[in-house]
Amino acid sequence: MQNQTVRHVLVLKFSPQASAEVLQEFVNAFRSLSKEIPGIQSFEYGSNNSPEGLNKGMTHVISLTFANAQARDAYLPHPAHVKFGQWMGGLGILDDILVIDYVPQE
Repeated sequence: MQNQTVRHVLVLKFSPQASAEVLQEFVNAFRSLSKEIPGIQSFEYGSNNSPEGLNKGMTHVISLTFANAQARDAYLPHPAHVKFGQWMGGLGILDDILVIDYVPQE
């Protein structure tokens, strides 16, 4: 895993009180981390549109691609990420989160 791409996927459930404006502010702030923190190769965001109904209340996904595990490991305690997490927690808009990291396989 030393030199393999790592995906960092967050599956989110926002509270019903989270306005569209606050959600957009959240996404913009998260996206800005990819410009501030070295090793993030890409940022993707989207909302659930699956017709299967298996999302268990989760509504949105953020996916970061890191150059490797070392870049991901440096991101986690990075001051910009820590500051973002504190800011996000203060918003009170997140009801649940699931985080999965993986190395893409063919």
